[in-house]
Order: sequence, then structure tokens, then C-alpha cells
Amino acid sequence: HRRFDYRPKTDPYCQARYTFCPTGSAIPVMKEEDVIEVYRLQAPVWEFKYGDLLGHLKIMHDAVGFKSALTGKNYTMEWYELFQLGNCTFPHLRPGMDAPFWCNQGAACFYEGIDDAHWKENGTLVLVTTISGTMFNEMAKWVKYDNETGIYYETWTVQASPDKKSIVWFDSYECSKFILRTYQKLADLGAVFKKIQTNYTSIILFSGEPIYLGNETSIFGPLGNKTLAAAIRDFYYPFKLHKTVREFFVDLLKIIDRVILNHQFYLFYNLEYWFLPMKFPYLKIIYEEVPLPTGSKTSVGV
Repeated sequence: HRRFDYRPKTDPYCQARYTFCPTGSAIPVMKEEDVIEVYRLQAPVWEFKYGDLLGHLKIMHDAVGFKSALTGKNYTMEWYELFQLGNCTFPHLRPGMDAPFWCNQGAACFYEGIDDAHWKENGTLVLVTTISGTMFNEMAKWVKYDNETGIYYETWTVQASPDKKSIVWFDSYECSKFILRTYQKLADLGAVFKKIQTNYTSIILFSGEPIYLGNETSIFGPLGNKTLAAAIRDFYYPFKLHKTVREFFVDLLKIIDRVILNHQFYLFYNLEYWFLPMKFPYLKIIYEEVPLPTGSKTSVGV
């Protein structure tokens, strides 16, 4: 997943139904001698709206919690979409604009407090390691860098087959990947993680070798490929927001026809378009174990 030099301003056209990071605050500087507990947090996606519904499908959201021994204060840190998941996964087709319009930025959010009930009720709140204030402050510097350079949310992982050793054509870039990067950074700083099982959700598309199509300018610009541009717009059209149930089912049939019967999918990744020749089983949601990391440094006990 490509890193960028800076985070672009968001376009006012991109509107969130739910405010991004409403109570967010700056990451505090901890005293070096502080001892900070680190918690793994996981709960069903959109639990505030649908309760445990998506938990049954193992579609989970991940975060990390911290508790300072010196101050007794708790903190939560997570990474998610600025304009909700749908906007990150599919673009808008705006009148008068040839190119699909994306509202697909994601970012880190840090705030005081851990909502124990939210994470415990249908999910996970478990201590995974203990770090020093010095380690926490180093991690905070890394979070700033990660947040300024890894700016686009990517829903899909794309693989050649369901086999565990399968080629991964494209990797997702979402909440769980941020948590895994954070754990790895802490391990590299010397954190020693407990030996516990940790599972994460992935939404996988299965495809033959992807075909590179170009970027927005080369496809949709004045010298672009008009036929390809029309095909991409036509592909994304059924994924729009629907006003009626009938409209939804009509468009769902179009999606099934395109993706499953005709084995076609257009992927937007790192600001470039790719064609995916889709393969059975086409799409799968998996909830698989990713072990807690070991560091590249010699660990020093806290």
C-alpha cells in the first residue's frame, strides 16, 4: 500500500452520516517512568446501530486501548473511514464529471476513555502487553507519520484463491491493519506481547492476475480511453445508494451478472484502476488468526 507525501484536503462534496472522531484529542506526552497497559479492543462493526448483527457474520472493528498507571486515565485509539465504509468502497458518479469521484480517506482517531461496555458486551477487551511512557511517546510519533502518509482506506483484499498460501494481489488497508501495524511498532520498541489468540476480519475478492488499466487522467482525461471510461462508470453505477427496495434488487441482479456470471470487477487502488478477472468463490468474509508480534529489538521488561 503506497505511502503519500501529505494528506490532501477533503472535498466538501464528501459528507459523513456520522461524524469522524467526534471527541478526538491530541495524543498526550506520557512521563518516561509511567507504566501503561495496552488492551486489544474488538466489537461488531456498526454495533451502535445494529447491535451484534454483524458480529454473527464476524465483521469486526478493531481498536487499541491504553491505561496509564500514573494518572489512572484510559485512552482509545482506532483508525477508520472519514466518510463511512460505502464511500471508501465505491465512488460517486457525479453529474458533469467523467471520472468516478472518491471519498475514500481513512485516518487515526485518539480520544480519552475506553467504553468498557461497548467492547466487552459482544466483543473483546483484553490486556495484551505493558509498555513504558517512553515507548508510548515513540509510538505516538510513529502514529503521526503513519497517519500523514497512509491516507486512503481500502476495503478489499484480493487473492488468487482461498488457499492460505495463495498469491495476494492487493492487501486491504483498514482498521485492523492499523492495529497490527501499531502492535508491530510496539514490539519493535521492546514490548513483549502475551501468548493469546487474536483474530481479524478480512473481506476477500478472488481473482486471476489483475490487469493494469491506468489512472484517472489516462482513462478519463481528454486523451483517455472513452470505451474503458464508460465500462468503469457502468460497473460502479449499481453500487450507488438506493432510494427504494425495488431499485436495490434490480441493481443487485446487475452486480451478480457482472461479477459472478461475467467474472468482472474494477478495482481502484493507490489512485489507479485495475481489472480483476473474477474467480470462484468470488467473495469471502474470513475471520482468521493473526498472531501478536515479536519485536526486532531485544526486549526489555517494564
